[in-house]
Amino acid sequence: MAENGENLQKDQEGNWARPVSRLKVKDIPQGATGINLDGRPVYGALQGFGKMWQKTYRVRLSGANVTPEEVMKVWKENFPKFQPPENHFYPSMAGVKPGEVLFISTRLPVLPGLPGIIPFSSGVMILYADDTSFTVMTPEGFPDYGWNTFSTYDDDGTTVAQVQSFVRAADPIYEFGNYFMGGAELQERTWQHVLSSLAEYFGVRGYVQFYKVCLDPRFQWSEARHIWRNAAIRTFFYVLSSPIRWVQKQLQR
Repeated sequence: MAENGENLQKDQEGNWARPVSRLKVKDIPQGATGINLDGRPVYGALQGFGKMWQKTYRVRLSGANVTPEEVMKVWKENFPKFQPPENHFYPSMAGVKPGEVLFISTRLPVLPGLPGIIPFSSGVMILYADDTSFTVMTPEGFPDYGWNTFSTYDDDGTTVAQVQSFVRAADPIYEFGNYFMGGAELQERTWQHVLSSLAEYFGVRGYVQFYKVCLDPRFQWSEARHIWRNAAIRTFFYVLSSPIRWVQKQLQR
């Protein structure tokens, strides 16, 4: 019995990413960038500035004869394809595995209901992964600090796919963007789109249930310092400096 317990513990340990103080990015996929990832620490919701939220998105794959394991396998392999057109996700060559980085390139909105126009590049670290779930954790400078867990499970013979986030805005700019520039609304539409796309893959037009709960309404002013690592601001200036970098490369040649 003790031996079986030890084997189980070893298996579970293999599902977790090794502790890291800072991300080390290498083998960056084409189209992605590591400007807001390499050397950055990862933070949870306790280190954020804004109100703390738990948001849950859920879709039932009614009528689809598939197991939670089969759905999760498809979800991992096609994660970028299920995103809205404006979102570009770039898994590492190793795929969705503990300790790997999932690169993200998108555009943030300036007004609610409008498409995003502010360039944004960053990513997330895969903290945990098994046959029916995986969890990602955010790096310094990301809009929200915390965790997103993607999971599948059986509910009375029907496979359910779920996204659950436990986050708070990283700094005052992101918190302002969530409320007055449509940031929170865009995020909520994104995960509803992902689950709808996943359901359609299996021939299901499922209704995405959405629940959100404010777990802590306070602002953590001691964490406002994260504004200096704001990935959106840094991406904006990185894009503006593109012509300068191009000239420098030509001169080096």
